[in-house]
Amino acid sequence: MPKERTYRFCFGPWNLSEGQDPYGPPTRPAQTFDWKLGKLRELGFEAMMFHDDDAVPDVDSKTDAQVAREARELRKKLRDAGVAAEIVAPRLWFDPHTIDGAYTNNDARCRRYAIDRSRRCIDIAKMLDCDLIVLWLAREGSYIRESKNARKCVDYLVEAVDAMLEHDPKIRIAIEPKPNEPMDLAYIPTIGHALALAQLTRDPKRVGCLIESAHALLAGLDPADEIDFACAFGKLWSLHLNDQNGLKFDQDKPFGSANLRVAFNQVRALERNRYGARGEYVAFDVHPFRTTRPEHWTLHLENSRRTFLRLVEKARTYPEAEARQLVADRNYAALDQLVLEHLMGR
Repeated sequence: MPKERTYRFCFGPWNLSEGQDPYGPPTRPAQTFDWKLGKLRELGFEAMMFHDDDAVPDVDSKTDAQVAREARELRKKLRDAGVAAEIVAPRLWFDPHTIDGAYTNNDARCRRYAIDRSRRCIDIAKMLDCDLIVLWLAREGSYIRESKNARKCVDYLVEAVDAMLEHDPKIRIAIEPKPNEPMDLAYIPTIGHALALAQLTRDPKRVGCLIESAHALLAGLDPADEIDFACAFGKLWSLHLNDQNGLKFDQDKPFGSANLRVAFNQVRALERNRYGARGEYVAFDVHPFRTTRPEHWTLHLENSRRTFLRLVEKARTYPEAEARQLVADRNYAALDQLVLEHLMGR
């Protein structure tokens, strides 16, 4: 494993959240985008993730000319800071049109809204010199299975992706699957579903995926296996590393904070697949603990990167020859202990 290879890191404005959750108000004061961009540069991160309305607030209320002007202003701000736009994603789960789904809504007018909004997101991404569009299919599912025709919904999803691919021949689309929340059950819950959907589109080579650690765990899967699976197809184009304590709501804990061994195996998977060698970023989709004081606001990001880099060292110094012999001997008890002692610093 070439030790000289390095990783590039990014996060999004939402990763400096104010502490509000469904059960309580914010615990930290709101901060401007400029403050968040300053923190990103201060921490030495190279890129920022965006939703379309992170880039252009209240995007639906603005004309095309206004959207273009604000997107170009943001591009200049990013260039001046030496920061790239890693991804842009249409935020399709806040609008009244998407209460019952966006691309899979039963109402054709609402489906048209979702596709039109996605085209506008693509236009914003182009103005930010970004070619990667992420689709988190937040409301593409149902609360009541009889309320939708799941077979038709596959067609609706393909129709939406095809419309985006046709809108711009250079953009790529990365599907970010999640099995639940906010929907009870999602139509595209895993990376396997996302990559299968890609094959139905007009240009499968331009449709890949984004893996989030917590989303894989919520599906009862190991994120490292999801990483290897996506990389086998050459389709892991972005990554959200975080952690999750059990099969509950999406917690976005700092990377490695709940299960260090699961985090270690994710890093090993990234290493063996040479993730980042084609310019991909490592993103931390993590949130501060609600109790975090403003003076400690960025520690969850600093700690996630620190843990990741320590695990890179552990992956690159893993005793491969000894491990291979234990595998050949089928001595998995000794292999298990080998991994534990390596992580503990034997």
